[in-house]
Amino acid sequence: MHQKKTTQFLKSFCLCFLLLAIGCQETTKKEEPVKSDTTKTSNNILLQEWEGPYGGIPAFDKMKLADIIPAMRQGMKSQLEEIDIITSNKELPSFENTIIPYEKAGSELNRVQTYYSILSSNLSSPEFREIQGKLAPELSDFYSKISQNSLLFERIKTVFEEAQKKPLEADKQRLLQLIYTNFAMNGAELNNDKKARYAAINKELSSLYTTFSNNVLADEENYITYLSKDQLGGLSESMIKAAAKIASDNGKEGAYAITNTRSSMSPFLTYSTEREIREKVWKNYYSRGDNGDTFDNKEIIKKILTLRKERVQLLGFDNYAAWRLQNRMAKTPENAMELMNAVWPAAIARVKEEVHDMQNVADTNGDNLKIAPWDYRYYAEKVRKKKYDLDSDEVKQYLQLNKLTQALFYVAGELFNYDFTPVPEGSVPVFHEDVKVWDVTDRSTKAHIGLWYLDPFARPGKRSGAWATTYRSHTTFDGKKTVLASNNSNFVKPAPGEPVLVSWDDATTFFHEFGHALHFFSSNVKYPTLNSGVRDYTEFQSQLLERWLSTDNVINKFLVHHKTGEPIPGHLVNKIKKAATFNQGFATTEYLASALMDMKLHLADPSNIDITTFEKETLKELKMPKELVMRHRTPHFGHVFSGEGYATAYYGYMWADVLTSDAAEAFGEAPGGFYDKELASKLVTHLFSPRNAVDPAEAYKQFRGRDATIEALMKDRGFPIPKK
Repeated sequence: MHQKKTTQFLKSFCLCFLLLAIGCQETTKKEEPVKSDTTKTSNNILLQEWEGPYGGIPAFDKMKLADIIPAMRQGMKSQLEEIDIITSNKELPSFENTIIPYEKAGSELNRVQTYYSILSSNLSSPEFREIQGKLAPELSDFYSKISQNSLLFERIKTVFEEAQKKPLEADKQRLLQLIYTNFAMNGAELNNDKKARYAAINKELSSLYTTFSNNVLADEENYITYLSKDQLGGLSESMIKAAAKIASDNGKEGAYAITNTRSSMSPFLTYSTEREIREKVWKNYYSRGDNGDTFDNKEIIKKILTLRKERVQLLGFDNYAAWRLQNRMAKTPENAMELMNAVWPAAIARVKEEVHDMQNVADTNGDNLKIAPWDYRYYAEKVRKKKYDLDSDEVKQYLQLNKLTQALFYVAGELFNYDFTPVPEGSVPVFHEDVKVWDVTDRSTKAHIGLWYLDPFARPGKRSGAWATTYRSHTTFDGKKTVLASNNSNFVKPAPGEPVLVSWDDATTFFHEFGHALHFFSSNVKYPTLNSGVRDYTEFQSQLLERWLSTDNVINKFLVHHKTGEPIPGHLVNKIKKAATFNQGFATTEYLASALMDMKLHLADPSNIDITTFEKETLKELKMPKELVMRHRTPHFGHVFSGEGYATAYYGYMWADVLTSDAAEAFGEAPGGFYDKELASKLVTHLFSPRNAVDPAEAYKQFRGRDATIEALMKDRGFPIPKK
């Protein structure tokens, strides 16, 4: 999952789990200044320009909670003053006197929000969550004063309309289109009464998103499953040691702990022989936000859906999905649904086959049970062994995090010509001792590209999952800015002296998120807004990079046994490749069910919706197999309800995967395979470097010579190709 910190409104898309940069009210009279804090801000570290090497770096080691509110308020005040300068300009609007200063505005706030995003996603605490609650409505009001500023919009509109008659350079034209469209989509042309309601809706939504996210985090922190020594059946030595450390860290010396996160839950369900405890761990995880207590999210979801629909109706749209998808690759909900419905029947049919195989194994073992959701991973692993003689835990012994990191660097060097060099310890401030930093340079010119931060381990206050983000993006319009990018994971921290061993799925995710980082590093855009993403395209680059994990170069060079140092044997590699489409029913169905639910929720009438009933009835209509559950059940679907980045856009992973499979097919056919230099150059030139400076559909055509088709996707998953 790709994540960017929220910066100036419309200059970057707010992705899941961060603040939503949403448009609200503006009047033509001069606004009252943003509330100031009595605390002095002149010496506030969060506001200060970044100093030091590498083009300046954030002072993560000096950030304090007490500085957040005064810094945020000062940052908002400064940006509004910069906007006032633009709107008070008496000269005719032009690209130079309107768009350029708009792109420059908000540098102070941008710096503050870098720190804020770290605290929100990586170091959240009860004290920080209280601050979040205070700031959410203030930030919403602030964004209102920009997105609904009629004087600003009129200047932008004038420049945009003039450029339709006399087109500018391609990147300037694209920039104007994105800025104008986003203002229009967020109510810039509404009358004052509708703007007022639009603002009120956004203010309420901003608080609801914060509450939703914090409720999920609370349920992750509050539900830890403790085990005794006689309940460890099936778990590997490394898992047991890690579980002991987690329990010890939580004051339960002598016990073993499974945390309520995917990285802890999934391997436990795969290997534990304790069915009753598997059920408990499964229910803890999939009931996040759905426990009927203080942290229950169902009523919050209903309010969010109701407010979203009312807001887009102010703009003349029937439903939220139609509004949201107008500037995505899919364009309409119908197009997105067509893709999902084309894949869904094959996915659930494959699940039926998988369950049949698992039930046979259970029956043969005399286990006397019917496969339930908490059994799926456990028996799927047994089927994998039976069908392919492939033991996931055996593979895991060759998947060391440090070696996989080196594999990432190898691929980046071969495809992008980048070198990654560890920075001297202590030379770059970090926000936690687990974070490591590398200097990224061009292999040919030795030019500095940026810094890569890696934050690999789970901890209290860190949201679950894996993501990528930027602390600074590449631009050149106001002096060249180098990239500060971060990858964040939730691997279980091992016992001291033990290696970090990960599953093949987790290794794939590691490559995926690094794909986002490479997308950041390879940017060659001039203007900040052009670093923004198109939601059903932005996952494509990262999903494509996953494919390099299974290339012979990576397997042969970096998959070595953590104890013996021996390379992974050829017979095991062959088993991995033969089992490539194994369990695709589960993987596709659990994802696609969430994507379909996201779309259907936003197409439904939310006025009398009961979330539990809607989820249940929708899954019944879809004929969802009872043996598994959605990857993200509605009450904890943070992609969709912690912000708006993936709302009606979770389908985008599938849309992007169509492009991924098609592009991977091109590499498979190239003379040099996945390391073909000519094709790699085209990949970087057309699909990574332009970011959003080129329409994604056109960019893909420039790379492939044609549009992508669904056939390669179906082949990759081992599904029958739909008849046309």
